[in-house]
Amino acid sequence: MASPSKDDSLLASAEQSLPSTFQPASLPIPALTPESILLRRAVPATDTGEPLTQIRDNGIPVLHNYAQAGWRHAVDQQWLRADALARLRQAAATLPPSFGLAIFDGWRPLALQRELFDAITPNSAPDAEHPVAPPSEDPAEPPPHLTGGAVDLTLTWQGTPLPLGTAFDEFTDQAMTTAFENLPGPVRTLRRLLYHALRRQGFVVLAEEWWHFEFGTRLWSSLTGQPTRYGPATP
Repeated sequence: MASPSKDDSLLASAEQSLPSTFQPASLPIPALTPESILLRRAVPATDTGEPLTQIRDNGIPVLHNYAQAGWRHAVDQQWLRADALARLRQAAATLPPSFGLAIFDGWRPLALQRELFDAITPNSAPDAEHPVAPPSEDPAEPPPHLTGGAVDLTLTWQGTPLPLGTAFDEFTDQAMTTAFENLPGPVRTLRRLLYHALRRQGFVVLAEEWWHFEFGTRLWSSLTGQPTRYGPATP
């Protein structure tokens, strides 16, 4: 029998540390609507003028994945809209002891969105949905990260970022947010913990990416029925 990997052992230890009475980790993630369907019924983006706020750690570290991987248009600082960041901090505050959040990516410039879109192609049928939002310059249909209302993140345990079943930007079936709902174990438990912590602060998750959450965007509006809050933004 193969021995557990380092990641498996880390996830198991994190799961075992959860208080037995901590309910969010036991609540299922509901069935989720695919992004393509949500965006077909989404309204045009509007903007409330809420400012972008730089993320300065404060207990939520930024991992700078794209900059460290050498993407040409990656930025070395990160921003979110002020209310989205406040809600994110509140979500982190509700997690059990030893748990936290770490950010892969927040506001993303259009140049990086275009670079990612051009580099990452669907790995299935030619007519498959592209895993990266198109670099639209239409202010009514901005890429979610360009609005400052989308954030890619994961849980941390004892300060270590947790790989919840896949790596960040691993566009596979296992990256689907509900991919582990029928597989009891640490990945299911910890994805549930992340989902409910963010959902209770008003965020919605992308069905195709367990790490991708949005607030105030067109996808968020489509799911919640509330008016959009964020259009394209620049720090």
